[in-house]
Amino acid sequence: MKTVMKFFFSLLLLLTLTIPDSLAQSAINPEKRIKELGITLKAPGKPIANFVTAVTVGKLVFVSGHGPVQADGEYVKGKVGKELTVDQGKEAARLTGISLLGALKSHIGDLNKVKRIVKVLGMVNATPEFDKHPQVINGFSDLMVDIFGENGRHARSAVGMGSLPMGIPVEIEMIVELK
Repeated sequence: MKTVMKFFFSLLLLLTLTIPDSLAQSAINPEKRIKELGITLKAPGKPIANFVTAVTVGKLVFVSGHGPVQADGEYVKGKVGKELTVDQGKEAARLTGISLLGALKSHIGDLNKVKRIVKVLGMVNATPEFDKHPQVINGFSDLMVDIFGENGRHARSAVGMGSLPMGIPVEIEMIVELK
């Protein structure tokens, strides 16, 4: 019996190691994952200045900076390290990711067209002594991996700012590659 179990375990391990990454990633359905996570995406409102929410160049989509929009449509506000804790900043970064995905979906129609999240710039409105910017922006990065799997991993900068528009704690922009 032990020999049979070892054989099946070895076979399972071999099959797991030989599945190409592209095939494993093609099984991920971001639209389905968003529903499983209980996330509702909303189309963005009209920008408050002279810009657009997203621009496609070739197979790359450049999504303008977004902030953390709550379910009631209001922005989270506050400075991380003063009014907000690291965990509250991380949640604001997650909400910002949801806002960005809403803009991306509105722009491309279906998130299954996304090949990968390429590059992210995460800006944290923080006190001068605050130094945990990467932990805050992890709220965004973790969400992208939850939704897109390995294709949600991205190059990233997480930087501190003295202020951000409307007093929001986080602003994030991203570059996405389409299939």
